[in-house]
Amino acid sequence: MLRMTRTRAKLSATLGLALALSGVGGGCVQRQLTVTTDPPGTLVHLNGQEFGRTPVTRDFTWYGTYDVELRKEGYQTRKTTGKVIAPWWQWVPFDLFAEALPLTDRRRLNYTLKPATQEAADPDRMFHRAGELEGQLRSTSNTREPTTSPSTTTPPK
Repeated sequence: MLRMTRTRAKLSATLGLALALSGVGGGCVQRQLTVTTDPPGTLVHLNGQEFGRTPVTRDFTWYGTYDVELRKEGYQTRKTTGKVIAPWWQWVPFDLFAEALPLTDRRRLNYTLKPATQEAADPDRMFHRAGELEGQLRSTSNTREPTTSPSTTTPPK
């Protein structure tokens, strides 16, 4: 009987200590995402939301693929994706235990922007290129004739 009481006392003490430590330690995985660019000072949007100017570090909640848009004066706007993959200890069933520990997961996305060229802004070159693309479109086998009938009235001259 005395032995059973001691076992219960030890079990209760261990359980109480575990509960106290889990309440004090708080555990919780902190996730940080850092975006860096060359050149620095680039404005970053993730999934359509402004994230900040590089280099920038923020907490994040969700792993996965992010739509990334990078903009800086004098450089070409870059639209791409960034994959933030969960570490093994954030996979089921390990994540249940990891959430009880004070862990930090630091992820980093790095990008390089290309300087803007004057060639792309030249209107004559753009019209010439548009004509080339229109010719390619009309010459493909997938191009269909319009389904609407032409106008019956002659436009005024």
